[in-house]
Amino acid sequence: MTSTAREGGRNGMALETPGGRTPGTDRRGWAWPELPPGELGPPSPRFAVRHAEAPLAPLTLPSGDRIRAVARHEDIRTVLAHSAASRNLRYEGAPRLTKGMSLEDNPTSILNMDPPEHTRLRRILSGTFTPRQIEGWRPRVAEITAGLVDGLAAAGGPADLVEAFAFPLPSLVICELMGVPARDQPRFRRWTELFLSTADASADDRMAAAMEFAGYAAELVAAHRERPGDDLIDMLVQARDADDRLSEDELVGLVFGLILAGHETTAAQISRGALRLLSHPERWAALAADPALVPAAVEEILRYDGPGGYGVLRRMTERVELSGGAVEAGEAVFLLLPAGNLDPEVFPDPESFEVTRFDGERTADGAWERARRPHLSFGHGPHYCLGANLARMELQEAFGALATRLPGLRLAGPATAVPWIGEAVIHRPAEVPVTTAAEVPAAPANG
Repeated sequence: MTSTAREGGRNGMALETPGGRTPGTDRRGWAWPELPPGELGPPSPRFAVRHAEAPLAPLTLPSGDRIRAVARHEDIRTVLAHSAASRNLRYEGAPRLTKGMSLEDNPTSILNMDPPEHTRLRRILSGTFTPRQIEGWRPRVAEITAGLVDGLAAAGGPADLVEAFAFPLPSLVICELMGVPARDQPRFRRWTELFLSTADASADDRMAAAMEFAGYAAELVAAHRERPGDDLIDMLVQARDADDRLSEDELVGLVFGLILAGHETTAAQISRGALRLLSHPERWAALAADPALVPAAVEEILRYDGPGGYGVLRRMTERVELSGGAVEAGEAVFLLLPAGNLDPEVFPDPESFEVTRFDGERTADGAWERARRPHLSFGHGPHYCLGANLARMELQEAFGALATRLPGLRLAGPATAVPWIGEAVIHRPAEVPVTTAAEVPAAPANG
């Protein structure tokens, strides 16, 4: 069974209520005025206009900086893989995603390194996140997931899937894998939410949160040096390439980044994916009837709802030609990763969420083969997400357990009433009210 219902507004415009508010977003605001959400939140229906008419048009970032944005799939891949694409954005006048301290400001973060420093770190870490390593963690992730699903099943009545499942799962997993005390979850969740906020009023708080978070990461590294074990931080401490090891600053930066991404982005994907599946009951019914579809459904969630935010910055060190025009040497551009995931030249009927898009037989016209082309939610090229295998495995376990154990899971209210956190680097539903009682059906979304 396949659902082809569209999620966004029509004709590239966000749907509005009579009061002028975008449904589901009035509680938390929206940081991208030129890319408003659709009826069920992001992705923005304006992406279609950029694909067709403005593939390299200017865009105002939440910081207020205005630069050109790359919208087409192949153009984004070209930039991400290009040797002239730099993550060094620490020059005077460089654009920022947020006001005040930003992700781009840390020179010791692997996210902000160019070759040869970036190549060196990836080489040292090459044995840390292999598919074999991740599969070894799967049984424990399944146990954690089962415990959380048990809690949802026992509740029976309305519950918030975000607080009861989407956030606890990746938080517990990253704590256990990294040897982080589970009691510290509230602390790093608070730091993460502040650091990733795009709201003007939180600029000073964001700076303080980043400093506290970095200090906490340094304490974790020191504790693992003093009392070695066999968790992920210990693996990072011991990681080497011949005689080359990670420096203290590099270790702290990696621990910071892994905790940050290891729970916030995965929690957002679980929240968004659950809302997407439950907003149309036939989607959830298809998954519950055939749990073998879970890997394909996860890829569609990643395509449609990944990577959680609107994209990343790159600065070109030489002139590069793209389908939408040329990017000049020294110019910084914003790569609209979710727009690339909705490119009609790559994904047939891209605005439709289809549980079976990444599953099925090869068709004579090649439509299935084109549908399986890689999404951009984990990036592409040298900076392809280090934790992609872990995130994919967690999502598979999350939706596999929910579909198998809670086939009667339903939204407890209209999907259009779900509020979104839009003034943040990572966009997600603030809450997803659900019930496991079969007699309370979900209210289907319009369209």
